[in-house]
Amino acid sequence: MLVLLPPSETKRPGGDGPSLDLDALALPSLRVPREQVVAGLVALSADAEASARVLKLSARRLHEVADNAALRSAPTLPAVDRYTGVLFDALDAETLDGTARAWLGAHVLVHSAPFGPVGALDGIPPYRLAASTSLPGLPSLRKIWADAVTAAIREIRPPFVVDLRSEAYVALGPVPADVGGVYVRVVSRGSDGVVRALNHFNKKAKGELTRSLAQSQARIGSLDDLLTWGRSAGHEMRSAGPGVVEVVV
Repeated sequence: MLVLLPPSETKRPGGDGPSLDLDALALPSLRVPREQVVAGLVALSADAEASARVLKLSARRLHEVADNAALRSAPTLPAVDRYTGVLFDALDAETLDGTARAWLGAHVLVHSAPFGPVGALDGIPPYRLAASTSLPGLPSLRKIWADAVTAAIREIRPPFVVDLRSEAYVALGPVPADVGGVYVRVVSRGSDGVVRALNHFNKKAKGELTRSLAQSQARIGSLDDLLTWGRSAGHEMRSAGPGVVEVVV
């Protein structure tokens, strides 16, 4: 199976891994668009004023211009350790044992804006770039990534995809129609019995779900497998139409 996670705007600084190696990242067929976006982001960082405008940086976040300038030379951290925020705090990958972390490395991709989907244990530097940002002189990120990412996923032919990304990142690389999988929504059931979509707890639930998958070393090849696993792991999950699963919290 393949689990697709969104990134987070907030990231842990520093790192102790070697500098970015685009050739070592998952989905090697994305080498060309990765180089294109990294080069554009580094070039933009030469102008702090333009960077602040394009990246919509507040005065408190201006240090992220330097992060982008150092993309090729900065030390790295595994992607699941680099990102912070609600989803990644709930995943808490640093506290998983070696077996569970290895499962993340084998089954989880985190969809970043500058590098596309990267392996959970792939080393990446800190950066600032959102899915909606348009870099000067380049096509939109959607035009750069969408077809390339879809083709890269088709190339590895995962037996089943659990897509936990936000809609903004789904747009940067839809799962191919001929690859089986589901898009996961997180909902809550009110006292009136009606289920409603969540925001903050949406991210938390997705992090907890990914942690549970890793701890159980889940092997999922179909929707039935996913729902059966969910029941055994204590997650209330239900089919909500073609290609969609709801997690009720």
